[in-house]
Amino acid sequence: MILVIESVVLCLLFTVMVYIMSREPIKTLYNYPPAIQERVKSLDEYKDQVPTQKNKLTAKLGAMVLFVIILSLLLRYVNGYTTFKEGFGYGFLLWTIVNRYDAIVLDIIWFCHDPYFVFKGTEDMVSDYHDYWFHIKGFFIGEALALIVCLMAGLVIQYIL
Repeated sequence: MILVIESVVLCLLFTVMVYIMSREPIKTLYNYPPAIQERVKSLDEYKDQVPTQKNKLTAKLGAMVLFVIILSLLLRYVNGYTTFKEGFGYGFLLWTIVNRYDAIVLDIIWFCHDPYFVFKGTEDMVSDYHDYWFHIKGFFIGEALALIVCLMAGLVIQYIL
């Protein structure tokens, strides 16, 4: 039962985080399919607003560190896990649940079909906005990141907390 509760809470928190970030879609440009990214970069309206690749990398690394900390604390002090195996395994399970929710509900159902996320000047790119394969690939990239984050969380649980 705790898995269901934690999964629902984490999915809700992730939804809130995505909602807050989505208030300024240009800041999340690198979460869009490549054709849309290129079009937006070429539009005068967005020239000075497009985040740099360096900003993208910094944000991703910062998020990973934050996720390691949150996951480690959750697994240690809410679930009571004290070993690498417990932390890594349960952490990876939670991550996979949230990652699947993100790909299906937030990306494919919400993002792909909400006109709010369509940049002015890209309205003709409907097939690119409905590129479900882009989000499915993103799910697998998220799983690869999960291995790194959960490995680090397992190590933090085993040796630090």
